[in-house]
Amino acid sequence: MCVLRTTRCESVDLAPDARRVIAKPFLPRDEIYPDGSSRMEVVLQRILAMPESDVITSLAAAGDDFADRHRDLDATLERNFEIVAARFDRDDLVSQPMSTDRRRLVGAYFTHEYSIEAAALANPSIVAAPDQSGLGPGEVRFVMSLRGIGEGHISSIEFRSGVVAANGDVRIDAVSPFATTGDRTPHAYDKGFFTTRLDDLSLLNEVEQRVLARLEERFTSADLEEAMTAVHADDAQRAVSGEATKVFHWLMSSNYRTSFPASIELSERVLYPSSPTESHGMEDARFVRFVDDDGTVTYYATYTAFDGHQITPQLLETTDFAAFRISTLSGRTAHNKGMAIFPRRIDGRFVALSRHDNVNNYVMTSHDVRVWRESTRIQEPERPWELMQLGNCGSPLETEAGWLVITHGVGPFRRYHLGALLLDLEDPSRVIGHLKEPLLDPADDERDGYVPNVVYSCGAMIHGDRVMLPYGYSDIGTRMVTVGLSELLDSLTRPGR
Repeated sequence: MCVLRTTRCESVDLAPDARRVIAKPFLPRDEIYPDGSSRMEVVLQRILAMPESDVITSLAAAGDDFADRHRDLDATLERNFEIVAARFDRDDLVSQPMSTDRRRLVGAYFTHEYSIEAAALANPSIVAAPDQSGLGPGEVRFVMSLRGIGEGHISSIEFRSGVVAANGDVRIDAVSPFATTGDRTPHAYDKGFFTTRLDDLSLLNEVEQRVLARLEERFTSADLEEAMTAVHADDAQRAVSGEATKVFHWLMSSNYRTSFPASIELSERVLYPSSPTESHGMEDARFVRFVDDDGTVTYYATYTAFDGHQITPQLLETTDFAAFRISTLSGRTAHNKGMAIFPRRIDGRFVALSRHDNVNNYVMTSHDVRVWRESTRIQEPERPWELMQLGNCGSPLETEAGWLVITHGVGPFRRYHLGALLLDLEDPSRVIGHLKEPLLDPADDERDGYVPNVVYSCGAMIHGDRVMLPYGYSDIGTRMVTVGLSELLDSLTRPGR
């Protein structure tokens, strides 16, 4: 049972909407026919052989059916045509003069819609937004991240925005009818990071070391390709250098940037899996508004990348929720799910919560936000409602009494509960208080869903004397409760109550 009073925000009840779709490239599997051609080649040849009148008619029909479901359908079809064209080495298939309509029709045949939240819209985190202009007294504008789950249980990261009034009332902004993925670009890479990550994976062999030795401390993908080509040409063990090339390509593709035009509404922006590490999902982003020692504000988020077999902790960073940098985390303790970064440095070091052994809660420290090696265990499963497994529910919240950490615990029947810890401000590895009973259980109407009996959050926010706590339930939807901050801190500092 819950021992503290929580108040549900009736205006926050977010449910999945199967109508929210993105237009993804559709690239059939490389099926090879008896004549040596692939399925893609055969389909493309059929389109190229169509009379122009049929091209115009077919494209117009597709536009009638799909134009109102996407912000700029023509641009999407042009982009997907370019993706298809890049797949072919046979110039005769894509180099012949082609009308704009035929190009777009090729794009249409190699496009499919994906419903990004057909199954669930859950596991939220919430932070104060970068822009706080135009608000009334006591109001704060927020950004909420959400885990959208679609076909095949593939997860992406979505956003909503809204305002919390002085009295705690919550207003969610209108949601765009469109969903748009960002434009992906590579970025400059750091040799030290590549070295550390390869060492973590026990993949730093002689070939990788020779490649890295040819690179400057900062390098581009073109620099890396040149270094790999040179080492490959010198290497008699082609199989070994070939594997090294695959590893480097994997690391490059997992570290990238993605951006959206500022004109596109926040709720329209979707971070959809676009690298091998996250091909089956970007799960449970834990956002934090991080203020560095010089006053610079950066929004960090850790999330779980899943490739269908293993999980990899990744880092998002942004200043405006329009341009994002994505990096792979490394280090001995950068493993498993549920990492959450503190909102400021402590003694000049980054600090984070983690569950790198998949059971207990830890505090980690590092001089580099992307490399984590040191940790201290701060909590083991102890209460009946958390004996199976522990974890955090987002980044700690700073209060005068200490760092407030919302936690989750798993009990009988794998029922999830939310709890709370209080950590010392100067030494967050020291636990001051721990709720003896859950802070939040699944309500009766929240127990049934894709994953039953679950309440789960990826981040809360303090507003006045209230903790604004959004949470997902049973991998279906998202709601929010408020908790009195003073009452919660009193319970944590005076456990006898």
